[in-house]
Amino acid sequence: MILNAFLLAFRQIRRNFLRAFLTMLGVIIGVGAVIMMISLGNGTTKSISDKISSLGSNLLLVFPARVMNPSGANLRRSFSLDEAREARMLMLEYIEALAPISMSSMLVQYKAKNTTTQIQGIDASYFMVTQWESSEGRIFEDFEYRVGSNVCALGQTARKNLFGAENPLGKKIRLSNIVCEVVAVLEPKGQGGMGNDQDDVILLPMRAFMRSISKSNSLYSIDRLMIKVRDGVDSTEATSVLIKVMRKVRNVRSGEKDSFEVLDTKQVAQTLTSTTKMLTTLLGLVAGVSLIVGGIGIMNIMLVSVTERTREIGTRMAIGALQNEVLGQFLIESITLSSLGGIIGIIWAFFASWGLSVQMDLPFVFDIPTAIVAFVFSAFIGILFGYLPARRASKLNPIDALRHE
Repeated sequence: MILNAFLLAFRQIRRNFLRAFLTMLGVIIGVGAVIMMISLGNGTTKSISDKISSLGSNLLLVFPARVMNPSGANLRRSFSLDEAREARMLMLEYIEALAPISMSSMLVQYKAKNTTTQIQGIDASYFMVTQWESSEGRIFEDFEYRVGSNVCALGQTARKNLFGAENPLGKKIRLSNIVCEVVAVLEPKGQGGMGNDQDDVILLPMRAFMRSISKSNSLYSIDRLMIKVRDGVDSTEATSVLIKVMRKVRNVRSGEKDSFEVLDTKQVAQTLTSTTKMLTTLLGLVAGVSLIVGGIGIMNIMLVSVTERTREIGTRMAIGALQNEVLGQFLIESITLSSLGGIIGIIWAFFASWGLSVQMDLPFVFDIPTAIVAFVFSAFIGILFGYLPARRASKLNPIDALRHE
């Protein structure tokens, strides 16, 4: 019985294919829009998480803050190596490593090629904190950190700008007033959480940087501290302890504003991902409105279909068809229309989401549970908006129906 009802429904759709397709279009667009919005939102969330985690896991960043001196000037005092060492000693219980970083942007030359890139002075803790490995060559050795050898490691962007397809290992490049030997090419990291190109960088041992690159003779030449928190240590607790330690190390008096800023990448990632998830849900709900519009279209067409097929309904009821059978037939036709629209919408959303993800340089995340929910909802739309026309058909008087012109 049910199989025959579905066969009759497909026959009606085939008989009026264009009208059926236009009827399904609202459901197709509604289902497709919901799935696309959620897929792109999930891709954006994953992209943000990946970019932040590319800095390193369980990471705290410490930056110098702007403070007002007694004369009223707003200054930013960098950190010193002694402050970094003292903070490292006081935080041993909570952290695995603390890496001080000095930074400067300058013109780098190799033969006739040159590029402006960021130069960073680092110590041995840097690679432990960032978990950044070399794709070619080797990372710096202990004695190179100690004596400040003129060796350097290139990010992928810096390597491409200076050497193109040429092998850079063992080659000499000029940075300011020194010549530096390339000993490593780092693995690609891509865009950072702040939108910066993390691969457009050249790393040097800290002593070499301070001796030759740093333009200031001040002891305060450390621009950033990167801290890797121990596994199992709560980052919020570690941040609270770090603030107390840094206030002590920086001689910040009680009641004075902190001369530093602490950024917990884990909390930032959680905040950004929760925000994007909320926006994704909101966009999905907005897109879901078109499903309601599609349902109204199905109801209108089914009402037209009941009017067109009044004599057919009268004939069926005259030869013994029950009201429930007529009701079921029109409900099944409505569900078939909406379900077919849902299936087509899912297929369209899959390829459209993939294409947009490629264009927007986002990870392709197709949410199968969302697709299933959207399909079930599209079938429910068929029941909800098909019931009124189906009930109207089942309530027709057979004699009046047979007289209908």
